Amino acid sequence: QVQLQESGPGLVKPSQTLSLTCTVSGVSITTRYHAWSWLRQPPGKGLEWMGVIGDDGRTWYSPSLKSRTTFSRDPSKNQFSLQLSSVTPEDTAVYYCAKSIFIRATREVYEYDYWGQGTQVTVSS
Repeated sequence: QVQLQESGPGLVKPSQTLSLTCTVSGVSITTRYHAWSWLRQPPGKGLEWMGVIGDDGRTWYSPSLKSRTTFSRDPSKNQFSLQLSSVTPEDTAVYYCAKSIFIRATREVYEYDYWGQGTQVTVSS
């Protein structure tokens, strides 16, 4: 059974870097054709796709977040991570990690076959 679990601090101060990790079980993050995304949902708004890391470690980022976003992975721990720098209160959201078959650059829920439960991150001083 595939499971994804986000972890990280729930409160980040403005201008700092937000760091989250998604721990995957039931499938290797290096499995061919599987891709691993981060999405977020600010309060009162829709889902926003942030970026994706492929089975070979290549990354693609949302153009609107590219300058502040870094994805990484640790295959030995079956984890992939998100770093978002220079955060502001507008980065307050529920952050999700999700799995798809093939690279997806979309916020459409049906394009992903597994999701983490989501983790609330608040940016506030």
